[in-house]
Amino acid sequence: MSDTVLLFSYGTLQDKAVQLASFGRELQGHADALVGFREDWVEITDPAVLATSGKTHHPIVQPSGVDSDRVAGTVFQITADELLAADAYEVADYHRVSVRLQSGLQAWVYIKA
Repeated sequence: MSDTVLLFSYGTLQDKAVQLASFGRELQGHADALVGFREDWVEITDPAVLATSGKTHHPIVQPSGVDSDRVAGTVFQITADELLAADAYEVADYHRVSVRLQSGLQAWVYIKA
């Protein structure tokens, strides 16, 4: 894959149905973790996202300032176009930032806006 980026997901972007709906394919990834963040939940009201994920509440993370805090998830290699598709899937409660994961990899992740 040329022109690829890394995307870390701790939530519904790990679901096969969401991946197929958003990217047209199932993603392959590996386990990693977000360091210094804590996880919470956000209610989803966007009808398209509700239909795709089938869930009324999605996990959401924000910086905790505590180095020992970890949020487990999966890091995926995706194309720049797929990153734009992920942007379209995420609701306004989230915004995308670049982070260094526990593995040392630099990846995009959606955190609390």
